[in-house]
Amino acid sequence: MKNVIAAIALAVTALFATGAALAHHGWAWTTGGNIEVFGVITKAELGNPHGVLTLDVEGETWTAEVGQPWRNERAGLKDSDFAVGNEIKLIGEPAANIEDKLIKVERLYIGEKLYELYPERD
Repeated sequence: MKNVIAAIALAVTALFATGAALAHHGWAWTTGGNIEVFGVITKAELGNPHGVLTLDVEGETWTAEVGQPWRNERAGLKDSDFAVGNEIKLIGEPAANIEDKLIKVERLYIGEKLYELYPERD
């Protein structure tokens, strides 16, 4: 009986952990509407499961979730495009709590060049 209870507890724990991970890496934490954010890259952590940029936006720190390496490459981006000091315009969905200053990027501009990370999204 103890083994059955332990197995159930482990399964429930795994289910909740998986759900939290999927909620973060999906779109569930966003508003569903787009905003634009203009800023200067102060830090870039690229890689899997997705890249994360830290931006200075008029003196406030914002965090931007960009694509996985394959998605960035498909859009025509190189890691060097995310260099510290580059100005960037982001279009995407903010966190449900705007005070989090967090955005999941659908498309972005570096200079005048548009990069579509999620061309299927509006």
